Amino acid sequence: MSDLSVIGRPTPKKDGAEKVTGRTRFLHDLELPRMLHGRILRAALPHARIVRIDTSRARALPGVVSVITGTDVEQHPFGFVKDHLALKRGKVRCIRDEVAAVAAETSALAEEALALIEVQYDELPAVFSPAAALAAGAPLVHEDVGTNVTALRYQFTHGDVDRAWADAAAVVEGEYTLNFVTPACLGTMVAIADWDPEGRLTMWSATQVPFLYQRDLAHALGVSGDRVRVLQPPVGGNFGRGLDLYPIDVIAALLARRARRPVKIEFDRVEEFVACPTREPCRIRLRTAAAADGRLLARDAHVTVDNGAYVSWGSTTPYVMLATVAGLYRCPSVRFDTTIVYTNNPYSGSMRGYGNLESTFAVECQMDELADRLGMDRLELRRRNAIKPGDVNPQGFIVTSCAMRECLDAVGDEIRRAAPPLAPGWKRGVGYAGMFHVGGGARIYRSDGCGAIVKLDDFGRVSLITGASEIGQGSETVLAMIVAETLGVPLERVDVVNSDTAVKPWDVGVHASRTTFIAGNAARLAAEKIRARLVEVAAEQLEASPGELALKDGWVFVRAEPGRRLAYERVVRAGHLRERGVSFVAEAFYDPPTEMLDKDLRGNVSATYGFAAQAVMLDVDVATGQVHVRRVISAHDVGRALNPLAAEGQIHGGIHMGLGYALSERLVVEDGQIFTSSFMDYAILRADDMPDITVRFIESVDAEGPFGAKGLGESGVIPVSAAVANALKDALGVAFTELPITPARIHAAVSR
Repeated sequence: MSDLSVIGRPTPKKDGAEKVTGRTRFLHDLELPRMLHGRILRAALPHARIVRIDTSRARALPGVVSVITGTDVEQHPFGFVKDHLALKRGKVRCIRDEVAAVAAETSALAEEALALIEVQYDELPAVFSPAAALAAGAPLVHEDVGTNVTALRYQFTHGDVDRAWADAAAVVEGEYTLNFVTPACLGTMVAIADWDPEGRLTMWSATQVPFLYQRDLAHALGVSGDRVRVLQPPVGGNFGRGLDLYPIDVIAALLARRARRPVKIEFDRVEEFVACPTREPCRIRLRTAAAADGRLLARDAHVTVDNGAYVSWGSTTPYVMLATVAGLYRCPSVRFDTTIVYTNNPYSGSMRGYGNLESTFAVECQMDELADRLGMDRLELRRRNAIKPGDVNPQGFIVTSCAMRECLDAVGDEIRRAAPPLAPGWKRGVGYAGMFHVGGGARIYRSDGCGAIVKLDDFGRVSLITGASEIGQGSETVLAMIVAETLGVPLERVDVVNSDTAVKPWDVGVHASRTTFIAGNAARLAAEKIRARLVEVAAEQLEASPGELALKDGWVFVRAEPGRRLAYERVVRAGHLRERGVSFVAEAFYDPPTEMLDKDLRGNVSATYGFAAQAVMLDVDVATGQVHVRRVISAHDVGRALNPLAAEGQIHGGIHMGLGYALSERLVVEDGQIFTSSFMDYAILRADDMPDITVRFIESVDAEGPFGAKGLGESGVIPVSAAVANALKDALGVAFTELPITPARIHAAVSR
């Protein structure tokens, strides 16, 4: 680390000052000349035929410029299996469904116009659980499909699972229930659309996948992708919400095209709770076998997912659930199957951790049960089954750098130090959980690549134009650090440009904790080309060979004689201002050495994998079920922490989200209706609910990662709920198999 000037130093976010002083203009803050305000009318029933829509009174309201329904506009199906229209025709399938939209001079006028639209429905029988949807004679959510089972299915088998049950010294099994939760982003969903006179569309969006969004939006509108430009203003949190194309985007564009004026649609908080995509509800039936010495022998899992009314990226989370079942600890035999079912509930989307929280909860709860059956220490059982460098798991994931055991040791050593006193009537428990996740991208498309362009100007400013998107995770800062370190220039001289598809190079998008690794490698490669060009030009001026030169702190100098040096901006000017000059612009595209899963769900999808372990100490009041989480120890194999300050912040944020998932958060959906539509009744944790948190970085220095780094963005949230459940079991002797574990649920369990 001593030879690095920027990497490894705690560095505040480049956009931090703008945000804390209120100068940042988020998507909500943007206003365009002549801009109209749009609002969406949603279904009154979760399943019904649309008999008639009368928009005449809304159209007649002064200040209303455009009113559209599904029959008024040209639109095309979109979504993961193209089962979704932005404005519904014929029938509605969930209460989120959009049946009409209005654009008016003000948001209040648009809201008033919605109330004037009359919709006549013919209510249909509905199904609100996978069990009901799978019953004989159940109403069909999509009649044209002919079944309520979606076309998605994930099946995998490796080894002799059935023989393992006979050979095992201990077998545990259970069913684990995970309910709806919502991202609860500070910024609600927004879209702004503007068509120019030549029929080209500019969209302002909070998408995490701008180039895929550009393609999908163009298809939904029936135009070619070259006619769509996507701009990405600063985002107040996304947590996976931005991976799909949504009706709000298409409807904003449809209204703007009809009105011939820019249109902005933004959700209020109630609409955000109703219409924002959620984490998918599911049930995991899991069985695990172990030998007498603690070695895992087999896992057998079946996951039932409540798909909701339409297939989105949320329906693909079993892709990651399988990876955890097969890869979190060594397990030679694995069987995995899924049933993904249409219901008349709201559909889910992607959310931080993407299926891994759910499967980790089930797997890690059973690790504790196995330890109890075998009379073994809980941490020791995990150590004996921990993944090691060089392992290849049943799916063919190749583990390169790995510090799983070191993470387990770190949390075990730290958790019981300086334990606070225990109040009378309370019990204390300690729980553990591990984590396994992609850390070097995830090849879910044919490409997992990202482009980068680095440019130097005459005054020493460095511009990194990256395909990667900043969604609040700090990617701008860490990518600037990579470029600054590679070029040997001060960090404050590096600017990052990343918000316009007309300017930035291609990237798959922000997901799977990939940006630091993938976009970081692209930025490093482009910067290395600029560095070589700087050295080449400077060598002429310093009368030395390129191999004799070095760059550091903004100087190009002769290694053997550091006094012979030039400021790097002088070198740039010398390259520009001469005959047969050279340009200091370089591009690179990094696509990791990975492979997509084949039809049997085998393949090495990531260039490296991240590992972590967490320990939770909590106190629980037996009389009331109240839980006080005292300490969380979180140890992470990060390869190398490029920006320890930001890395620790990511983990703190993940722990907050994970504790909410474990103990309090639930989007209540009953009979297709959402009953938790404000922060008064959706219980996210407050600042004073947070425990003492200790973060430990275990640096394995990955050979493929930029300066040795691995992806980190999701690892903080993944193990929390499992560690909390195991801590409660340690305290009370009761296993909890459904989240959230509320005081009422705890009180009921201990009162039996």
